Amino acid sequence: MSFTKHPLSLMALLAVAVLALGAVAPIAVADPDHAMEGSASSGVKAEMLQWFKDAESKLNDLADATPEAKYAWRPAKDVRSTGEVFMHVAGANYGIPSFAGVKPPEGFDFATFEKSKTKKADIVPTLKASFAYMEKAFSEMSDADLEKPAEFFGMKTTARGAYLLLLSHCHEHLGQSIAYARSNGIVPPWTARQEAAAAAKKAEKAGMAGASSK
Repeated sequence: MSFTKHPLSLMALLAVAVLALGAVAPIAVADPDHAMEGSASSGVKAEMLQWFKDAESKLNDLADATPEAKYAWRPAKDVRSTGEVFMHVAGANYGIPSFAGVKPPEGFDFATFEKSKTKKADIVPTLKASFAYMEKAFSEMSDADLEKPAEFFGMKTTARGAYLLLLSHCHEHLGQSIAYARSNGIVPPWTARQEAAAAAKKAEKAGMAGASSK
């Protein structure tokens, strides 16, 4: 997503995030290996943190599973490469909260961060660190902090609105990263784990059925 070229997309994403939030709580998390931990048990803030962590675990899984050679892969000219998508997510994790009063790391430049690293060995820890930094700041915000006004790229909202946009952004680029991985023959790791577990369960049942028929 380009924040500067498409200001209306900010409003659209924010609207989608707000509408989706009400429906998100009853949905089961697809990957039991990445159950949400360490957040409050209820409330909008806790639900938002839960789904931040869902995107975090899956994006980190994909970053780890993607070979170095595929980090420069892009589906077409002038489209972000795999590595640039991961760095774009990391940049937003630092940049968007800054509009809500969260100080980004020293030396962070929203405009240049995305292309500041190109190697897997550098991008993987950068992505992980960005989620840790963002989630810590979000967890420490009080309800009053989240109600404070925020403005970015001409749109007036609140600190909560900024984080709702960021939540939508994380999942938008999770979907993009899944498509990139599949295009390169990479099965998302959480899907691979589920498929392996299902195959093992099926084999176990077949073995039990065979033993009982003897």
